[in-house]
Amino acid sequence: MAPADLLMKQNCSRPLNARQQASRACRKLHVCAAASTNGSSKPVMLEVKDLQAKIVESGQQILNGVSITVREGEVHAIMGKNGSGKSTLSKVLVGHPDYEVTAGTATYKGKNLFDLEPEERSHEGLFLSFQSPIEIPGVSNVDFLRMACNARRKALGQTEFDPLEFYAHVIPKLELLKMDPTFLNRNVNQGFSGGEKKRNEILQLAVLDVSNMLSCAATYPVFSARPACM
Repeated sequence: MAPADLLMKQNCSRPLNARQQASRACRKLHVCAAASTNGSSKPVMLEVKDLQAKIVESGQQILNGVSITVREGEVHAIMGKNGSGKSTLSKVLVGHPDYEVTAGTATYKGKNLFDLEPEERSHEGLFLSFQSPIEIPGVSNVDFLRMACNARRKALGQTEFDPLEFYAHVIPKLELLKMDPTFLNRNVNQGFSGGEKKRNEILQLAVLDVSNMLSCAATYPVFSARPACM
């Protein structure tokens, strides 16, 4: 696969000293297509143009002109050094309140992401995964998954699942992922190993039953516009 274009473009019109060069290098993001469709006939799922964003509390500018286009069926990996804005890009796209968009646009399935609340972006199909998902003591996996699934179904105008209907919906997902059904009775991520937490996130993706979804890993973002569990 051809590597990708430089996403963060810096003004290089004047010479930089060694320290400035090192600092500037740390702000460069790269994207590469790990898997893609043939040609460009597939519809665009995510399109980000010249995105700029800053930290609300400090006013520090983090993103300085990010552009990326992800078509249906493609997988793109975002790469860069510490402090280059990888996590910030993911969080800005899902609507994290710690960041403010100062310029640029982002559309998902033709809709302006920045016109949508975070929960509305989730209902549209954006999913933010984490390097180490948080534990939620006292909340069982099955209750958490059913509430998340029904929230999305309600937003899409679909009938919500009762407990028995949801069980019939989730069991094939568990079998597909080769996960023990006892996962459903455990508290969300509590006492899970790192691998179990990631498999549990994949189960969440599958249960939400989205034909195309973007998974934005907060530490090393991977933007995937392929069906969940594919």
